Amino acid sequence: MKAVVITSPGGPEVLQVQEVENPKIKDDEVLIKMEATALNRADTLQRKGSYPPPPGASQYPGLECSGIIEAVGKNVTRWKIGDQVCALLSGGGYAEKVAVPAGQVLPVPSGISLKDAASFPEVACTVWSTVFMMSRLSSGESFLVHGGSSGIGTFAIQIAKYQGARVFVTAGLEEKLAFCKDLGADVCINYKTEDFVARVKEETGGKGVDVILDNIGAPYFQRNLSSLNIDGRLFLIGFQGGTITEVNLVSLLARRLTVQGAGLRTRSTENKALIVSEVEKNVWPAIAAGKVKPVVYKSFPLSKAAEAHQLMESSTHIGKILLIP
Repeated sequence: MKAVVITSPGGPEVLQVQEVENPKIKDDEVLIKMEATALNRADTLQRKGSYPPPPGASQYPGLECSGIIEAVGKNVTRWKIGDQVCALLSGGGYAEKVAVPAGQVLPVPSGISLKDAASFPEVACTVWSTVFMMSRLSSGESFLVHGGSSGIGTFAIQIAKYQGARVFVTAGLEEKLAFCKDLGADVCINYKTEDFVARVKEETGGKGVDVILDNIGAPYFQRNLSSLNIDGRLFLIGFQGGTITEVNLVSLLARRLTVQGAGLRTRSTENKALIVSEVEKNVWPAIAAGKVKPVVYKSFPLSKAAEAHQLMESSTHIGKILLIP
């Protein structure tokens, strides 16, 4: 099969399509012939050499996909050859075929094309596990997601609104903020021209929001704490702005704040299967009802993976970028 290989750590130009061996499936895995895969920031970090795949995972980038099942392991009971599915991966999405544990496979959501289904697994599993399973965002609460126009952001806006939350977003361009507004965001803040802490306080009568999902890290840490309500929860899923900062811890005690962090890729197969099951139970009905829609900015052929990475790193896109084998 063809796969995108990282020839050495570096810029987008190190991504090269090569002929490689087909993946071999284990007894509890399925083999998916790919329809599409979607880019994630983690792919760019892996390309640079700073986010290696976990032990036993494919060395090729790609953390989600959609396609048709081509083979099933002998212990697999739910899936059969010919099923149209999407899946959460530990790697290997930038290829024509991928082997996936059966518990990380999902049916294509009702009303969604096989291609567009590739845009959901990673964002749905990330947002559901962090914002809802761990931070327990509930109806009537307020929620701030930084980078509202990203793949994570565009999904988080929609599912949080569906769950009855008041949604705040930050972004750096007015067109991105307008898009977030159309998706259902209640308060849209341009972080380049506004202090998001002051705006959050203003919009909440001085209280702050209940849950924040942050991928910026160090430069936002203190400001995030200042933006939280009593019993507020901050969840860190990335460090685009850096990892080291100085912080005043007083607010943690005074307002009973919780700070959590987690990645998805390094979780156990069992833990991923649990998250995937919860996503199918809670998110897939929202998609079927048309309340959560795929946001796909552009699709590239597998041979143009370098161009796709350049687009992602320019941050000019809104939503997800797909690769088509």
